[in-house]
Amino acid sequence: FSRPLRLIGVKFEYEALEPQEIRQMRLDVTDRAILTALQDNARPTNAELADRVHLSASACLRRTRLLEESGLIARFVAILDPRIAGVPGTAYVSVTLDSQGRASLDKFEAAVRAIPEITECYLLAGQHDYLLRVVYRDAADLERIHSELLTPLPGVVRVQSQLTLRTVKRSTKLPI
Repeated sequence: FSRPLRLIGVKFEYEALEPQEIRQMRLDVTDRAILTALQDNARPTNAELADRVHLSASACLRRTRLLEESGLIARFVAILDPRIAGVPGTAYVSVTLDSQGRASLDKFEAAVRAIPEITECYLLAGQHDYLLRVVYRDAADLERIHSELLTPLPGVVRVQSQLTLRTVKRSTKLPI
């Protein structure tokens, strides 16, 4: 299916969903159980997932596919341990641009997408224009990222970094 679908009635008829309908999707207790289970571990077999949420394998697969097609499940990924991956440091970097025009924002955002050390980027309302999450190997690597990658970004007038000392909580799991 090229468009998200909605399950209708007991006969399992399908109807294409409009984007605004996807945002208003009503999830039942079983949908929430599937989403919670997949956020804990996205690699169970369909049979294992079905058993965990008390469904038949075919019903579980059908519901999971509908959740994917709706866009609610955006993708499945592996979450790496930063220390084992060789990038144990995390910095949150506030960036201020010289202009907030659409062209300036687009240039900055395109450049940010090309830098793998920047793992997250948020456009802000407030004192700074963007908040970046940057990962690094050590102090020398952070200095390199700062001087060679961040400050030369298009339109940057100020870069302010805050270094994390310890991760207290890190989660990709959303409350469902």
